Amino acid sequence: MSGIEPIIAVVILVAVTLVIAIGVIGWLMGWWGTLGTVESLQLMPDSKLYDNGNVTLHVINKGSAAAVVYKVEIVGLGSKTIEETTLTPGADTTIQAQSVASGIVAGASYTIKIYTKAGNTYQITLVAEKS
Repeated sequence: MSGIEPIIAVVILVAVTLVIAIGVIGWLMGWWGTLGTVESLQLMPDSKLYDNGNVTLHVINKGSAAAVVYKVEIVGLGSKTIEETTLTPGADTTIQAQSVASGIVAGASYTIKIYTKAGNTYQITLVAEKS
């Protein structure tokens, strides 16, 4: 009895490696879907920022997983940890944060970020309004 020919063994190893590589690349590129669900928040343009530092954000969860928002930031000026707000898939809600930062000038544009427990950050640019 003899073992497998070396050339056959190489062909089998290369074939197995290619199948694994295609599977991993397909998973990373989203060809096969994802393992589990994902959150995907959208900050709507009717959100408001006031010159007193208050923020009212209209948020929609377009993802397939619940999202928990815990922090609001006005980039470059300050941030505030807020009471956690959970958005179920498809939820449409308003998040309010009081006195997030000072030094806001009405008419100026500011980038607002929200942070989720899943580690994601979502942002929108708003023009500050007079309170």
